[in-house]
Formats: sequence, structure tokens, C-alpha cells
Amino acid sequence: MSTNKSMVNFVSIIIPTYNAQKYLAKLLDKVKAQSIKDFELIIMDSSSQDQTVELAKQYTDKVTVIPQHEFSHGGTRTKAAKTAKGDILVYMTQDALPFDEKSLEKLTAVFEDEKVAAAYGRQLPYPNEKLFGQHLRLFNYGDESYKRTYADKETFGIKTAFLSDSFAAYRRDALEEIGWFKEDLNFGEDMHAGARLLKAGYTLAYVADAKVYHSHSYTLSQEFWRYFETGKFHQQEHWLLDEFGKPEGEGMRFVKSEWNFLIQKKRYHLLALSLVRNAVKLLGYKFGKSLYKMSKGSQK
Repeated sequence: MSTNKSMVNFVSIIIPTYNAQKYLAKLLDKVKAQSIKDFELIIMDSSSQDQTVELAKQYTDKVTVIPQHEFSHGGTRTKAAKTAKGDILVYMTQDALPFDEKSLEKLTAVFEDEKVAAAYGRQLPYPNEKLFGQHLRLFNYGDESYKRTYADKETFGIKTAFLSDSFAAYRRDALEEIGWFKEDLNFGEDMHAGARLLKAGYTLAYVADAKVYHSHSYTLSQEFWRYFETGKFHQQEHWLLDEFGKPEGEGMRFVKSEWNFLIQKKRYHLLALSLVRNAVKLLGYKFGKSLYKMSKGSQK
């Protein structure tokens, strides 16, 4: 682990986009209104077919358009990082929205601790979010901040490396030290980078008072494919499970939490649907792992 500056000098905000017209103006207005004024805004667009690029150019001259087939969650974020001037790189997704004008200031303030290499903020459900989407955010993003080191894997397992690039920040030289994000990852590039930063001796931080709105109401089909990608990712990067532990216990904790949430809301009729949804997730996860394993076996 290299020695880093303890004070934040300049921030680069990086937002990958694709057909983001319905989100972008509201998001970038909120970014522009942040208490942090000394930042650059970088938009990486994957050849949108709507007015995304034209909108983005109203806010920044740093808009790069890449062919859609060249996009990857890891590679595109790395490409932006290498052009960025900031010593702190803030990543957001197009469907996230800062909670208030202090969101970025609070997220980046944690880097005054020179051991912190990456941090992520709290994601709140949008006011109109359905119950399952509400619970998912409440489960993953609590109201207490914390920091994690590699040693914490004995207590928190795979969750030790948890990060979310929907609203996360990285110390640029630490990210460069571990070789940036893995280029070919289309899922989990944030956790993958977080795990490698922990192994390099850095600290990850969760900043609960740095908040954005970001949530989804997933259909059963979307849940299946989301967990299919998770299973594929865990099989592709199996060293994560070997290093930090398998996620099965976390899955059971989630199911119990969801049931308690629904009972508290007196939505008893949704308990059966909860079972179905979680069975679909498990099926997707196992199918993703198995299919990736078979695809690699057939290439030998």
C-alpha cells in the first residue's frame, strides 16, 4: 500500500450513460447544485439513441461516446478514470439522484483518512418504490457508517468487500495501484475492486449520511437474470469466495429480514410472493454459476 495524501484536492465525477434522457437533466442539476464546486464532470455514453448526449453537453464538455458493443462495467469505468484529473473519482449511475446538496461533500470527506481507498454512500428507495424494492435498500444500506479492513472478513465474510458504483468514490492512486477495474467485467466490478483494495491493505468505508435516491422494482424475470449474473460473476471470480467466504448465510438473513419487513407492514399476502421471488433468485444464481462452469469446461 502506497502512502496517500490525507486531504482531498480535486474530484472527478464519472457517470456512464445509455438512453438516459429521462434521468439526466434532473441528475446533473442536482450534481451542479452540490456544495463541492471544484470538480470535473465526465460522461461516458454507450451510443444512446435518444437525446442523452445533447443533454450532457449542456453540462460538460467532457462527453465521450463509445460503441455500445465496447461497453463493459469495468472497462468503461477504467477508461474514464485514466482520463480524469481528480485524485478522488466519484462514480454514479444515471438513475441515482443526490439526496441533498451535501451528498458529495459527505462522501468525499472520508478520504481525509489516508487509509481509505474507496467509499460508498447510502441508497434510499425512491418515494414511490414498491415494498420489495424498499426492503432491498433498507437491508443493504443501514443508517450507521463503518469502515472495513481485510481482517474483518472473519466477521462479515463476502460483505466485507461490498461496494456499489451507483454512488461510490475511489482514491485514484489506490485504484491505479491495483490495476484499475477488471476490464472484462460486466457485473460486480465494484466489489471486485473493493476486494483487491482490501488485500492491498486499504480500508473501505460506508458513509451513511452521504445519501442518494436509487432503487428498482424488479420483476421476477429481472430478479432471475440479476442473480444469474451474480452467480456467473462468483464462478468467474471464484477467488472472491475462496478469500472471503460464500454468500449463502447472507441470503438466508435477507429472506428473514424481508419477511419481518412485510409482517411489520401487515402485508401478509405478500409472504408467499416473497418465497417465490427468493426461490427465483436462488435458481438464477445457481444457473449462472453452473452455466459459466460448463462454458469454461467445454473450452478445455
